[in-house]
Amino acid sequence: MNAQAKPLVIMVAPNGARRTKADHPALPTTAAELAETAAACLDAGAAAIHLHVRDAQARHVLDAELYREAIAAVRARTGAAMAVQITTESMGRYSPTEQMDLVRKLRPAAVSMALRELLTGGEAGPSAFYAWASDNRIAVQHILYDHADLDRFAELRRRGLRPESRPQLLFVLGRYALNQESRPQDLDAFLEGLDHHGLRNEAVWSVCAFGRGETAALAAAIEGGGHVRVGFENSLWNADGSVARDNAERVAAIAALARRIGRPVASGPEAREILGITAA
Repeated sequence: MNAQAKPLVIMVAPNGARRTKADHPALPTTAAELAETAAACLDAGAAAIHLHVRDAQARHVLDAELYREAIAAVRARTGAAMAVQITTESMGRYSPTEQMDLVRKLRPAAVSMALRELLTGGEAGPSAFYAWASDNRIAVQHILYDHADLDRFAELRRRGLRPESRPQLLFVLGRYALNQESRPQDLDAFLEGLDHHGLRNEAVWSVCAFGRGETAALAAAIEGGGHVRVGFENSLWNADGSVARDNAERVAAIAALARRIGRPVASGPEAREILGITAA
C-alpha cells in the first residue's frame, strides 16, 4: 500500500507530565476533564488517547487506581471508539522497577514506555517484562529519543529480547525543554535508522514534536507513512503561532492536514489494529 494511502492514527496527548492549568486553562488534569477532552478529540479526529494522571495537587504520578478511574471515565464517554494508552514516564521520580510494576498491577490494553528509562537498571528486568506484556496482550510502544535509542532497540531485537511481530515505536523529535521547537528534518535520522536496520516495513512508527514547529514536523511524519501524537503535552500552538483553544482544535488541525496530504484518518477499530491493541 502507498504510504500516503495508509490510514493515519491520530493519538491525542492532552496533558503530559509537566504542564499545568497555569500554562493553559483547558489542560485536563482530572479524570472527568480527561473524559471530556477525549470525547471532544474523538469528534475532531483522534482515534486514540495517551493518558497521564495527576494527584490532588495536579502532579504527575504513576498510580494504578488513578489510572483505573481515568480509563473508566474515558471509556464511559467514548466507548470502544477510542483506544486508550497509558504512560510510565519516570520524570526522574520512578525507577524501572516501579514503572514495570505499575503495568503489571494495572494490566492496561496499551502502554508507552521509554526504552532508555527501562534499561537504566540493566536488561534482565525489561526482557522478562516485555515477554510478560506480550503474553498478557499488552501493546507496548517503545519511546525512542534519538538514533542511538533506535540502534539499541534494533540490537536488542536481533538478540531476541523483543517479542513483538510488529514493533510499535514512538520517535520524539526534540526534547522536553523550555522553548523547544521541533523541525521536520529531525525525523530524517530516525527514518535512516529504520532503513539501516531493515525495520521500515516491519515497525509501526509514530512521531511527537514540540512547540510551534509541531504541525510541520507531524506533516513530515504523515507524508512519510507514520502516525502522530498531538496535543498539549508537547505543544500549545497552531501552525500560525497562535495558541490553540484546546486539544480538540489541535487534533482537528492535524486531521485537516492529513486530508490535504491524502491520508485517511483511522477509526477506533483501525487504530487498535494498527497499534496492535488486542486487549479490551
